[in-house]
This record gives sequence, C-alpha cells and structure tokens, in this order.
Amino acid sequence: MLIPLRHENMEGRRWPVITFGLIALNVLIFLGTHWKIEEQEPQRVEVRTHVILLAAMHPELRTPEDVAKFVDEVKSKTTTYVWNQVALNSRKSSDAWAAHVRSIEDDPEQLQAEMDALAQNFEEVQRTSILDNYAFVPARPTAASYLTCMFLHTGWIHLIGNMWFLWLAGFILEDRWGRVIYPIFYLVSGIAATLFYAMLSPSSLAPMLGASGAIAALMGAFLVRFPKLKIEMLWFALVVRRRFKVEAYWLLPIWLFLEIFGGTFSGGGDGVAHWAHVGGFIFGALGALVISRSGWEQKANAVIEEKIGWTADPAVMQASEMLESGRFDEGITVLQKYLTTKPEAIDAYAVLRQLYWRKNDLPAHLETTAKLCRLNLKAQDVEAAWQDFEEYTNAGGDHLSAATWLELCRIAEGRQNYERAATEYQALAKAHPGERQSILALLAAGRLTLKQLGRPADALRCYQAAAQSKVPHLDWESNIQAGIKAAELAAGVTVASVQS
Repeated sequence: MLIPLRHENMEGRRWPVITFGLIALNVLIFLGTHWKIEEQEPQRVEVRTHVILLAAMHPELRTPEDVAKFVDEVKSKTTTYVWNQVALNSRKSSDAWAAHVRSIEDDPEQLQAEMDALAQNFEEVQRTSILDNYAFVPARPTAASYLTCMFLHTGWIHLIGNMWFLWLAGFILEDRWGRVIYPIFYLVSGIAATLFYAMLSPSSLAPMLGASGAIAALMGAFLVRFPKLKIEMLWFALVVRRRFKVEAYWLLPIWLFLEIFGGTFSGGGDGVAHWAHVGGFIFGALGALVISRSGWEQKANAVIEEKIGWTADPAVMQASEMLESGRFDEGITVLQKYLTTKPEAIDAYAVLRQLYWRKNDLPAHLETTAKLCRLNLKAQDVEAAWQDFEEYTNAGGDHLSAATWLELCRIAEGRQNYERAATEYQALAKAHPGERQSILALLAAGRLTLKQLGRPADALRCYQAAAQSKVPHLDWESNIQAGIKAAELAAGVTVASVQS
C-alpha cells in the first residue's frame, strides 16, 4: 500500500483556516449523519432487495414510476440469464418473506397488494433516507445534492483518507490563492466532478457521496502549480516499510491513469466513483491554469502580503520563481549573494533549502537545514525548529552541532516525548563524545530511562558512559555517581522481583 506523508512545501504564510474549516465541517457532518445512515441502511437494502426479487419473479406486476425506474436500472446491468436466476433462486429461498410470496403466488391480487406495499415502503424509505436525499443520485438529481453530497462519507476510512488528501493538497493552494478563490474553486470543482460522473452514468440510482471529486480537483491544480514538488510516500506490505520521494509530475498522472482504468473496467462494481475523480482532476488542472494565467493568483498574493504586513525581499521572491521554473543554480546564486548581506534571513534559507533538495545536492541541503534549525531556535520558533530537525533526520542527517542538538532534545523532553528525547540524547553523546554537551546528554538520557521509561539497565549504561568519558566532568561527578547507584538499585530490585 502507498500512502502520501507530506511534500516539500509544508510551510505557509498564515494559518490555512479555510482548509481547517472544510475538514471540520466534513467531520461534524459525518458525526451527525453516519450513525443515522447506518441505522437506515438495513431497511433501505431490504426493501430494495424485495422489490427486485418480486419484480424478477412476477414482471407482470404494476409499479409506480420511481420503483419501475429502479427495477429497470438494475435489470439493465444484468444479463437475461442472471435476471432469470434471481427469480429462480427467490422461489427456492427459505427466507420468510420469500416463503410468504410463494404462499400467495396463485393469487394475482395478493401479489399486486404485496408489490403495492413494497412500493409504498420504497417511497417512504426514499423520502426519509439521508443517502437518497442528500447524496447525489444521477437518475434523479436535485439541485442541493450537487453540493450536499460533497460532505457525506460512508465510513471512517473514507472520511480520514479524503481529509488527509485535502490537507496535503489544500493548504498549499489556500496559501497561494487566498481565502476567496480557494473555497470557490473547491466547491465549484466538486460540483463539476459530480456533473462529469452524472454524464457517464445518467441512469444510475446508486447514491454518490464524498469529498473526493473536489479533492481530486485540488490534486489536478497541485500538479499544474507545483509539478516538480517532491511528495514523500510510505510504501508498506506486511512488515516491510520504505519511504521515498517522487515528483508530482510523475506521481499524480499515474494516479489519474489508475482512476481512468478503474472507471473503464470496474463498471462501478467496486463502489468507487472513479469518473468523478477523473472529472474533478481534469477540471482542477484546467482551473489552475486559468487562475494562474488570468492574473487572479497574483492579485490574491498581493492581498495576502498586504494583510500579513510582510513582503519578501525581491531576491527571495526572484529565487522562489526560479525554484518553480526549475532554474535551481540561478536561484542558489541569487540567494547566496543575498545571504552575504543578510546572513540570518530565515525566509531566504527556507527557499535555499528547497533549491538544494530539488537539485539533489544532499550535503548542501543538510547543511542549510541545520542552519535554518539554528536560526529558528534563535528566533524562539520551537515548532519550526523541530520541523527543520525532522527534515534533517528524514534526509539522512546525523551530525548536528552539539549545542543545537541538545536544545532539540530538551524540546522533545518538554513535550513529554521521553522515548524520542532519550534516543536523541544518546545519539548526541555518540556523535560528539569529545564535547561537554555529551555529558549533559548522557545524564539526561540516564535520568529519563530510569525515572520516566523504567529501564534501569539502559540508565546504568548511560551513567557509566558518562563516568568513563574523557571530557573533564568533575563538576558532574557527584550527579554521575548518584545516578549509577540509583540505577543499580533499581536494576537490582527489578532482577529480584523477576526471580521471585
């Protein structure tokens, strides 16, 4: 299975409130409808099943228009042989309803009365059903359902998957297009995806629901606006896990091809509205081209910059444009020159890091990420510094400066992520055995593994490593010895309890 984890540009100029709002709205509507749908669905399925079975056994029976359309749509998707088998198997069934039908089979009036009762139940269920009224049914669409279907989901996996893709693709487009263009684009794209699906399945009575059509449009727009942006993927099968990064212009067209393939060969049998995804993706890609080339995007950016009271230096903006157009070396040259005059410009280092990554210059990327981490720590932006550290380690970095690393370890400890903090403290001590921070790191690792993680044997190794360090540590000797005694005592108690 492949799961997208993140992409290279996970930073925005301001909070993505529209994306957060869309996610919250989808979750709230799901919580308000999901259990009601589950409660309604058994009766809905039962009534529809009985209608089909009775119509197959007795095609001469009269039915109202809605019921007739439903029966014809089901019949059109089955062969004559299968339809006949439905009738035959119904007559052999031991089901109580089938037995009742067999008992009145010689009485046309009772059979018609049974069909009339089913038709009445069919219409009543259809009138009260959330799916029939708010999901999109191509054979009998309503104006409201084009919009409401986008906020209904069948289950937790359906919801979480859609919201994750909405977050990944949506927030970066919101940052680029602003809080007016972006939500309009989202809603119009969802409607367009639904229309595309309806054109290809005009007689379908199966409800279509979910945000995936609109989200597919965001993916199409993402491909147009950020074709060379790398997306980090997680591949796993059983116990095998592997992370890798791939450019959007490779990954997203493959996804589109799979959706076209699924729509062509599944015939809707897998319960996925593939053609809504295809229609949304194409509409989103075309819409992004229009927004970009019409000047709307540039106007939105000007408004955003004015509202946040900050405008990037022309050199940084120029380098950002070079990044998007693939002129990596030129962008690097511009920023290197700029940083000689402003050596602590965080925004410049953020763009420079992306340039090095896209150029596949890993050493320079790691060096720039480490520098950016130090600058964010200095600016007391703890969250940004931690994200830089994650980027550094994910890219293979393992040798931050001791002082920076120690501060990051303390951030992890402050968040009560004791396992990660202890691991990083020990990694720091191993990477910088000759620096004074290594003693502090070993003492901290010993304290956490002893008191927070309950691993006295590991704590003892940390304290003993501190005692054997060649770094002068007389001022910490008493702490080290006290730690050794406490760890030995705890380890002895643990061993004794196990033996007893």
